[in-house]
Amino acid sequence: MYSFSQLLLIATVSILIPLSAFAQADVKTDEPATEEERTANRSVEDEMRNTYRQLNLLGDIFERVRSNYVEEVTDEQLVKNAIDGMLTNLDPHSSYLDEKDFADMRVNTKGEFGGLGIEVSMENGFVKVVSPIDDTPAFKAGIKAGDFITYIDGEPVLGLTLSDAVDKMRGKVGAPIDIIVVREGLDEPLEIQIIRDIIKIRSVRSRIEQGDVGYVRITTFNQNTAPGVVKAIKDIKTEMKKENKREPIGYVLDLRNNPGGLLDQAIAVSDYFLDKGEIVSTRGRHEDDTKRDNATVGDLTNGKPIIVLINGGSASASEIVAGALQDHRRAIVLGTQSFGKGSVQTIIPIPGHGAMRMTTARYYTPSGRSIQAKGIEPDIIVEPANVEKLDVSRRIKESDLNGALDNKKKKSKDDKKSDENKDEKPADYQLSRAVDLLRGVTLYEDRFLEAMSKQPANENSSVKDEIVNE
Repeated sequence: MYSFSQLLLIATVSILIPLSAFAQADVKTDEPATEEERTANRSVEDEMRNTYRQLNLLGDIFERVRSNYVEEVTDEQLVKNAIDGMLTNLDPHSSYLDEKDFADMRVNTKGEFGGLGIEVSMENGFVKVVSPIDDTPAFKAGIKAGDFITYIDGEPVLGLTLSDAVDKMRGKVGAPIDIIVVREGLDEPLEIQIIRDIIKIRSVRSRIEQGDVGYVRITTFNQNTAPGVVKAIKDIKTEMKKENKREPIGYVLDLRNNPGGLLDQAIAVSDYFLDKGEIVSTRGRHEDDTKRDNATVGDLTNGKPIIVLINGGSASASEIVAGALQDHRRAIVLGTQSFGKGSVQTIIPIPGHGAMRMTTARYYTPSGRSIQAKGIEPDIIVEPANVEKLDVSRRIKESDLNGALDNKKKKSKDDKKSDENKDEKPADYQLSRAVDLLRGVTLYEDRFLEAMSKQPANENSSVKDEIVNE
C-alpha cells in the first residue's frame, strides 16, 4: 500500500511529466541544441526536481504527524489544515472554505444570517474588526472598526484560523458570547458581552434630511444593494414631490462602516451616478487578466451634487464607489481615511470539498490609484465629534437665588419640548457638515468647485476629460 507521500508524488508526476515531455518535444530539431536551449532545459528540469523535493517534504511531515502526534488525527483534518496554511499565509483574505463555510458564505451575501454582525479579517494572528454592521448586536455593544478581538469566551484567538474564529463567534440565537477587545488609544482591554441574534441586513436605507437633502445609507454590498439604491432614490424623489413639489438639492451617500461585499453591486451603484468613463479596473498577475468596467449613459440623480461619507470602516466595494465618484469629480468625499482593502477575492468552488477564497487581482480607481493599504483620502477631512452631555443639575438658576419670585404658571410648551428632547441622540456631526456643504455647493457651485480644485478651471476640465476617457 502506498504512503501519502508516495501517492502525492504519483499524482504530481502524472501532471508534470506530460508538461516536461511537451517542453522537450519543442526543442527537438534536426540541428544540435544551442547552449541557450540546453540551459533553458536544465532550468526547467531543476525546477521540477525542486518541486518533487518540496512535495516529498510535505508527504514526509504528513506521515510523521499521523504516526507520532500525541493524539490521533484524521487524514482529512491534516489535509484541511495544510490547505488552510497554504492559503492563509498568502494574505489576510485568502482562505479555504469547507462545505459548511461555503454554504454560510452564500447565505451571508443574500442578506440574512446568524451571529454578531461584524465584518472581520485576520491581522498579526488576531481578529481585526473591519466594520460593525448597523443595528446588529456588535454595533449596539459598541464594537468599532479597527478593534482587535483577542479572546473569545476565554479562549485566545492567537493560533486560530479566521474560519475557526468566525465559527466560535457564531452560535445559538440568544446565547451570550464574551469577547476581549484591544482598542487603539485605550490602555486596558475591553471585556464585552454580546447576545447573538439573527442578522438581517437591510443594505440600503433612505430618508429626506433637513427638508431638502436626499440621504442614502448603504450598509453593505449584497445582492439587494443595487436595486435598493434605485428604490431609495425613487422614494426620495416621490416624497419630495409630495411635500415640496421639487427634487432634492443634492444627495448624501453614506458609506461609513460599510465593509464592502459584491464587486458587481459596487460597479452598478457607481454607474447609477456616472454618465460615462471607467468605474474600476481589476488587474491580475498577467496582462491579459486586466478587466475594465465602464459607466453607461444615465444618472439617477439628474446630475445633482453628491457628498460621499467614508471612515475607517469603509472597505473594499465601498472604496470602489467612493474612488470612482471622487476621480470623476462627480462627488465630494468627506470624512476620514478609509480602510484600504484594494484586493479582489475570487471564490473557486471545489466540487465535493467546498471552495477556495483566493486573492486574484488588485483593483484601481479610474485615475489609476491602487488603494491597497492606503485607502481613499477624503477631499475634506471631518472627524466625528465626541458629544458629551453637560451636567446641568450643577448650574445655578434663578430659582436657586434667595428670595427669587415664584412662577405659578404651568410649564410652557417650550419647556415640555425641552423635556422631550432630553433623551435625543447626539447629532451626527459628519452628516451635518455634509448637508451644510451641499447647501454651499447648491448656492455657489461654480465658485466652490474652483476653490476646491488645486488647478485652474480650464485645466480641471481637461484633467476630468482624461479621466473620463481612459
